[in-house]
Amino acid sequence: MPLARRLTLADAVAIGLGSMIGAGVFTVWGPAVLAAGSGLFVALLLAGVVAFCNATSSARLAAAHPVSGGAYAYGRAELGPWWGFVAGWCFVIGKLASCAAMAMTVAAYVVPTAWQRPVAIGVVALLTAVTCFGVTRTARLTQALVAVTLLGLVVVLAAAGASPPSSAPAPLPVGTAYGVLQAAGLLFFAFAGYARIATMGEEVRDPARTIPRAIGIALSAVLVVYVLVGAAVVLTLGGAATTSAAPLVGVVDVAGWHAAAPAIRVAAAAAATGALLALLSGIGRTSLAMARERDLPSALAAIDRRHHVPRRAELTAGAVVVAVVAVTDLRGAIGFSSFGVLLYYLVANLSAAARSRAVPPASRPPRAAWLVPVAGAIGCVVLAAALPPLSVLIGAAVVAAGVALRGIRIARDRRRRDTTTP
Repeated sequence: MPLARRLTLADAVAIGLGSMIGAGVFTVWGPAVLAAGSGLFVALLLAGVVAFCNATSSARLAAAHPVSGGAYAYGRAELGPWWGFVAGWCFVIGKLASCAAMAMTVAAYVVPTAWQRPVAIGVVALLTAVTCFGVTRTARLTQALVAVTLLGLVVVLAAAGASPPSSAPAPLPVGTAYGVLQAAGLLFFAFAGYARIATMGEEVRDPARTIPRAIGIALSAVLVVYVLVGAAVVLTLGGAATTSAAPLVGVVDVAGWHAAAPAIRVAAAAAATGALLALLSGIGRTSLAMARERDLPSALAAIDRRHHVPRRAELTAGAVVVAVVAVTDLRGAIGFSSFGVLLYYLVANLSAAARSRAVPPASRPPRAAWLVPVAGAIGCVVLAAALPPLSVLIGAAVVAAGVALRGIRIARDRRRRDTTTP
């Protein structure tokens, strides 16, 4: 049973914005400034370039393969089942970590420490229920959350502009090449939400036209937002951002706008909630695509007949996130998630390059267009390798475990066929 095509261009853009303008814009500046120092905007530009390459490859592939699954479906179609599995597995594990981090970010902004874990679990349970009642409800709620988030960022920018001249920012740390690359990997985490748009290929109206436009609009808007907010943090706090758990609250405090701090906390919670909602829905769609191919349990491929959503996949994703939140603090979740997402886009870029070579010579894009997926693939590898070593080691181990489990399942199925064949 196929999913229903109900989403418009505005819906797709809103869901992409909700995925990208999430908790990262409120929390990523401290680690990014600490890593990159004075090279922060070089790192931001590098992250934006890699994101642009990945978005372009994703848009081309989404137009050619308007189905659920994103790079999982593209990798299977263009490179083979194993490549598709790696993409899908990396997406699922990376985004599950992101979901847990988003839920705990919501709780950190709205309740005292003692209440944060149970509140985070409650947020996951509530939003999982929302995703089970139809994708249009998801889109409408995401639009509202994006509006609240952008309003909070407007207040931050206004406060930065009103800061008194006497409030000179602390000096920035000296940047290094490795630090810039690591910061770019962390900042890329905040751009990666456009994958959510590509995973909705079966639910968008006129996907060949809508998905590329939605990705381009959402990515451009987020890049502008990040440049403005990054400038506000650097010009107001400078090096002090490295020790601030809530740097955007610090911006309004420096400006003397103390009454605005609660509004910024509300906006941060709304941003994390919007990202969590979009991520949960995206994991459900990718899990659906993988279950259809038996790369995940086939029971997850069921679609609810009334609401036209993969309810079992959504509920399973929510349950896993609740379990992770209950037992883990996930301080390294961003690094782990970035590793998985970068590998996901590596497969997307390789798939786009393979598709360019496969079309007839007369229909091939200009040679310069082939450089986009190649540059994107190289960028993904470099940024993934530059992430904190522990994140790389854990990420590689989890990916290897997934590959091993799929290999065992294929070998078992082959033995069953051999024993039943006369």
